[in-house]
Amino acid sequence: MKLFRIGELAKAAGTSERTIDYYTKLGLIRPQDRSMTNYRLYSSETLLRLQRIHELKNEKLTLEEIREKLDKWGEATEDERVSEKLTVLESHLAQVEKELKELQPLLKDLGPAQARKTFSQLMPQGIACMEAIKILLGQ
Repeated sequence: MKLFRIGELAKAAGTSERTIDYYTKLGLIRPQDRSMTNYRLYSSETLLRLQRIHELKNEKLTLEEIREKLDKWGEATEDERVSEKLTVLESHLAQVEKELKELQPLLKDLGPAQARKTFSQLMPQGIACMEAIKILLGQ
């Protein structure tokens, strides 16, 4: 199992060391061990937990709500976690569909060059979403 020092974990999670310190003080994450030189060492599970915290923050949950979700998530089976993740993805897709419907009248007014530019900007994101769904579904 890979262990990360705080700086390595921060870089891997795309966050700051200060944020990791804060989450540690709140009890949202915990060091796995200490090095011989007394550095806190975090496990790869902590990295997954940080990613989950980030996802929940994007859903506009408070840190207390995040704590509750993480506690339930830690107790959940793998099937329950996958089901919850699929529910979140469905919610995100519904939001994207809603936003696309709102854009449709505006897109009709675009000239061909503007439409091509807009489409070329949206295409990679759409493909990435489809690839993520295929991976989740194991196809």
